Amino acid sequence: MKRTLAHVLICLGLSALQLCAAISLSEDGYHVHPGDSIQEALQQAATNQVNKVVKVHAGEYRPSSKRQALVWFNKMHDGIRLEAVGPVTLTAANSQLALPSEPGFPAVVNHVVYFGDGVSSNTVLKGFRITGANSFVTKVGTREMEPNRTILKNHFFYSDGGAIKVFGRSYPTIRNIEVVDNFTSPCGAGISVQHQGFKQDSVLIENCVFLRNRAQGTGSAIDLLAGSSARILNCLFVGNVSNTGEDPVAKASGERPFVNNGVLTIFWKSSAVVQECTFTGNRNGVDDMGGESSYANCLFVDNRLDAGLKGMPRYELAVNAGARVSGCFINGTLHDVRGDVSATNNVLNAPPPRFDTNWIPQAPEYKNAGYRPVSLVKKP
Repeated sequence: MKRTLAHVLICLGLSALQLCAAISLSEDGYHVHPGDSIQEALQQAATNQVNKVVKVHAGEYRPSSKRQALVWFNKMHDGIRLEAVGPVTLTAANSQLALPSEPGFPAVVNHVVYFGDGVSSNTVLKGFRITGANSFVTKVGTREMEPNRTILKNHFFYSDGGAIKVFGRSYPTIRNIEVVDNFTSPCGAGISVQHQGFKQDSVLIENCVFLRNRAQGTGSAIDLLAGSSARILNCLFVGNVSNTGEDPVAKASGERPFVNNGVLTIFWKSSAVVQECTFTGNRNGVDDMGGESSYANCLFVDNRLDAGLKGMPRYELAVNAGARVSGCFINGTLHDVRGDVSATNNVLNAPPPRFDTNWIPQAPEYKNAGYRPVSLVKKP
């Protein structure tokens, strides 16, 4: 790849010549290959006023040190597009940096990807497989990763969001991502959104797949902490388990414990727009305590996975605080004390969808509802 003269001169002036030379700059962006530092490429793109695309080539990328995130975005990185080229795995694990006896092994970062305060929807994460989080927690490097000191950073800032953490005034675009086999305690093994009331915009989560993520508390796939907002479009949720153990927050505070939550958990004063998504084979579907969300053309089918805390009855959708629900197919228990889920506008006691190997329903009734793989999604 051709490099600009300016980039070459910068590289020659750095002691880390070998690393800099590996990250090439072309007309279509910075190029990162296995063995290179993705974060170094982001740092370079942050100072480039013209080209803010970083392309990561096929391979597995893991942390080189114990820290809070493998890759982080804050205000200086706004507008960067981080894209996978071919199959790329980002993992929290590096067994060479930790002992099996250490908490979180083999993970050595809190979050695989962190989006901090000051990140707009122009910041894009696209095409990656994200895995390996295992409830590792450190506070090292907070100021470097998140320079905003005015927004309170509580325990959830560090502990939640094993695959992806979104914090403060942060509204990234997360697209075509596979979030697989992550674990956190207490919450949000897949994506944790912690806007803390800064709801000027929403996180966009589109064409994503959430498989086998586990949380000791709530929201094993996606957790919207109080005062947060997200749009969740054309996503698939299968095999995710919340409430794998005792609620550590309730134990410490004396509050009533969370024991039976959904793989998507929406807390009070939070809201989500959920469209064309499929929830099946999880330990519960969605629990929504916000009362302001909308669900359209979604599937809530057979979320009765026998895992997590025992003795709790399963459910598909819990919207006792209220919600707008239309065009959805629900096969299982519905919690809806306000009566917002109309049998006229939705299909209750829905027939078997007859999923194929890609989780596409083959039953004709479902032709306009539920997740479709990105290759089948109509381009705008």
